[in-house]
Parts: sequence; structure tokens; C-alpha cells
Amino acid sequence: SFPEQGLCSRRRDVRTVTPWLAPIVWEGTFDPFVIDNIYKPLNITVATTVFAVGKYTRFLKAFLVTAEKHYLVGFRVQYYIFTDQPHEVPKVPLGSGRNLTTIQVSKLDRWQEISLQRMGIILKTIEEQIHKEAQYIYCLDVDMLFHSRWGAEVFGDLVAAIHPGYYKVSRENFPYERRPASQANIPLDQGDFYYGGAVFGGLAENVYRLTRTCYRNILVDKANNIEAVWQEESHLNKYFIYNKPTTLLSPEYLWDDEKPQPQEIKLIRFSTVKKNYAEVRDN
Repeated sequence: SFPEQGLCSRRRDVRTVTPWLAPIVWEGTFDPFVIDNIYKPLNITVATTVFAVGKYTRFLKAFLVTAEKHYLVGFRVQYYIFTDQPHEVPKVPLGSGRNLTTIQVSKLDRWQEISLQRMGIILKTIEEQIHKEAQYIYCLDVDMLFHSRWGAEVFGDLVAAIHPGYYKVSRENFPYERRPASQANIPLDQGDFYYGGAVFGGLAENVYRLTRTCYRNILVDKANNIEAVWQEESHLNKYFIYNKPTTLLSPEYLWDDEKPQPQEIKLIRFSTVKKNYAEVRDN
């Protein structure tokens, strides 16, 4: 059991703990009432970063509307929307204690460049603003929808989400960066899980260290004319090799609607919107 988190292992059909004894959060491994009562008196503010650049602004409204129904309801949330089109940020009614800040960023020619720049932009915003306003930070992709509860069970010192495409796959088949020339390189005999870049977070100071390390490594790769196979997701996976997440979110918290829902996924909490990538990406 994980009493300090309000989490407990009541599932036998899925893995609920990592080799380093961090909880893996699934439906049935926590009591929502108990865990909310642990965290709500702490007066927490949660920064939430979202990038909506180019045609991805079209996903903002549904993201925010569903977040206001399901995402950390009852907690103070500060959304940071990074966009090249501030006028396209929709006016969505926000609950009490929940606010939205729009930050203009440049539009880049390649979606891969946007992905790579994300770590640097989050890092700068933590330094300049977020560290004064929030205890926790969650960095989420915009082309997603919330479908059910995302509550205090997601809190942890350093939080990663298991990628829905690889949670049943052996590590030699993970799409890690394998080229030794890249700072994101992970040898074949290393790695525990493959983590999705669409969801990561934790305490503000830990997310600061994560983004700083990943951004520095991205810059080294860039100077050496190399781009990791899955951009910042590859660097995120490398970081988690040496800095183990203290809480893992199961694929309930990062599902892919292109996949059929298997028996062990009792409910889908957050999932990608079905879309034509060739149409929404500019290259």
C-alpha cells in the first residue's frame, strides 16, 4: 500500500507498483474521497501548460471545456496557454480559483521544432512566473479530451504517464533513441517503461530540473546536427532513466482513441482526439 499518497493496491490484473516501489495509478487503486481529503486542505495551486500553435488552436476549446468538468476539480488551477495566435484562445467559463494566462510564442516551420522548443519555453516560464504561483506543474498536450476524473491521485514529486502504445511491450521494442551520438540515447539493456510526452509533471522544482536538463540536452544535439527520434519525448524518457518518477499514471490518463479499449482499462480519463495529422501539421 501507499498510505502517504492515499493510494492502495486493489488490482491484481495489472501492475500497480514499479521495481523502485512507486505507485502506478489505475482505477481501483485509490479512494477518491480519501485522497482528495488529504490534498484539498493543503491549498495547492497547479500550473498547467498547454501549447496550441498553428492549426492546433482548434483543439483548445474542447480541451478547456472538458478540463473544467474533470481536471483537478476543486483545486486552484492556473492554465498557461502558449500560442502564436492569442486571438484564437476561446473564452471558456472557468470555475472558482481557476485562471488562464495566454503567452505568445513564435510559430515555427516544423512541428518537430515546436516539440523541441517546448522544454525551453516551459523552463523559462517556470523561472519567470510559475515558481511564484504554483506548487505543482502538469504539462499536457492540447489535442486531447478529458472524459472522467483527474484528481489528487495524480499528485507526486515527479509524475510520468505510461504510453498507451507500449505498456504491454518489452523494453527492447520501446521506441527509445538508440543512436549513441544523441544525448537522448538509451542502451538496449536500460529502461523500465516507455513514457508519453503528452503528460508529465510534479512539484514545480522537479519539473524545473527536468525541463532544464532536457532542454540542455536538446541544444547539445542541435549543435551536433542530430534530432532525437521522438524529439522531446525521447529526452524525457532519458531523464526518467536516471530520475525515477515517484508516481506513474496508467494509460487511463493518456489513452489513444485509435486503439480499442482493452479489459484492463476500466475507464478512459484523458485521450487523444482522432485527427488527420497531415492536415493539422504544416509539414
